[in-house]
Amino acid sequence: MNITGTIDRPLTHDPEKQAPMKPSAHDIAGTAPEDFTTSGAKDSRQNRNREMQLIPEALARAHMHDRLQEAERERRALRLATARRMQRRAERASMRARRALAMAVMQ
Repeated sequence: MNITGTIDRPLTHDPEKQAPMKPSAHDIAGTAPEDFTTSGAKDSRQNRNREMQLIPEALARAHMHDRLQEAERERRALRLATARRMQRRAERASMRARRALAMAVMQ
């Protein structure tokens, strides 16, 4: 596939040499001016159509990427909360063990 230009990086920046998106009112139906009959103009128009068709895919891909990142952040937050809860539980168990040891030494 030979893509000669894209919407972001057109083949030429000269508007006279780019493919028209809509025919103008003074054009005769079925004909095109000599400047627009180049293969680059057809490829440019096809590429624009291709870009337009791929926009929903790109939006869906970006949306799924955001959703996956959000889910990963939620999982990390849940793991952190669980780790802190377990740490507090371990500290309480350690304090109970120290008290029990101190009580046993005092007896």
